Amino acid sequence: MAGNIAEAEDLTQQAFLQASRKLDTFRGESSFYTWLHRLAVNVVLMRLRKKRVAKEDSLEELTDPDNRSSAWHGTKVRSSDATALVAIDRVDVERALNQLPSGLRTILVLYDIEGYEHVEISGLLGCSIGVSKSQLYRARQHTRILTREAAWQKTG
Repeated sequence: MAGNIAEAEDLTQQAFLQASRKLDTFRGESSFYTWLHRLAVNVVLMRLRKKRVAKEDSLEELTDPDNRSSAWHGTKVRSSDATALVAIDRVDVERALNQLPSGLRTILVLYDIEGYEHVEISGLLGCSIGVSKSQLYRARQHTRILTREAAWQKTG
């Protein structure tokens, strides 16, 4: 996910530091490996987001056929068509997020992007854990519908 060995080593160290700081948040609802893996992925995603914001990628850079890697998907793309599709998908997802009601968007961003747990979200927003979980489910469903509609409009 990092793209090079030195950055991967740095991110691994950050993930273990984060794990030692947040060990008290591990509730045992999943295996420790799953919790640690999610934490590590969140550390990598946060680094990728910071790089993307710092770089201020333009749509032209994202669709450039010579730019073969995609921070959004974390995979290598093999053609200019695939690169353009990644950029379009990214734009569709961003539009869908902007169309979500603010409460749903807030919970989706806090959980899926920022990496907060439901317990933390409930404390931040003053709601129950159940409300946080149900709102996240609704936000994901709504986002899927909006991105499918956008894709359908492009093909139709």
